[in-house]
Amino acid sequence: MGWMERRAAERADPRRVVPGARSVVSVALNYFTPHHHTGDPLTGKVSRYAWGEDYHQILGEKLSALWGWMRETFPGAEGKWYVDTWPVMEKVLAERAGVGWIGKHTNLITREMGSWVFLGEILTTLELVPDAPATDHCGTCTLCIEACPTGAIVEPYVLDARLCLSYLTIEHKKEVEGDITSRYDGWVFGCDVCQDVCPWNHRFAVPSGEARFEPRNGITEVPLDEWAAQSPEEFARRTEGSPLRRAGFEGMQRNIRILQRGGASPDSQ
Repeated sequence: MGWMERRAAERADPRRVVPGARSVVSVALNYFTPHHHTGDPLTGKVSRYAWGEDYHQILGEKLSALWGWMRETFPGAEGKWYVDTWPVMEKVLAERAGVGWIGKHTNLITREMGSWVFLGEILTTLELVPDAPATDHCGTCTLCIEACPTGAIVEPYVLDARLCLSYLTIEHKKEVEGDITSRYDGWVFGCDVCQDVCPWNHRFAVPSGEARFEPRNGITEVPLDEWAAQSPEEFARRTEGSPLRRAGFEGMQRNIRILQRGGASPDSQ
């Protein structure tokens, strides 16, 4: 993901994003909904985060309201809020702010809700009293490493994006070749395996209070044949306001072809 390297200096220093920044307010929003994939081999599984409406809009609304309150409460404060839309090291900042720790699967885990959370932050010139950084509670557990279908977690806390199904099915824009296509495990958009097996999610995941994260039309996967036959216009209509648009029409068609060639799995996640 070259776009991360290109703006490394901004990621390392929030003051390059907001001049004069003194504090970061880090937030986590629970998106867990207690639904499951059906396990139908004729469908492609969709990552839980993309079942509902686009999180950028939902969390953005909440952060905008919080920043509006802060500006009224602290006149003269400058700042900006972000939801995965700028070169900001969200997980690192959240860990330092005490929201949670970066687990061995490289997702942020909170003690209150597990890892089914979206992150956002406000960078501000206000000088706020910091919270204590979070501490790691993964212990000796390696379930996420063992369960990854493509071996993308090459060692604890290290993810090779070139092998990660979330990257390959969403961000990667070219064709995917080789043995890895046989290990898609039925995923057509994203992958949740490392989070599904995490003990913190089994113990602490609670349903989100945000109704917009519920599956759109009750759908947690897409019918492969039906979606393979749709036009770009139909795809645009169906994915209006959905994270599925991130992969694009061509990306979704590629993913469907891979599953139809044998990457699908009848196992439910």
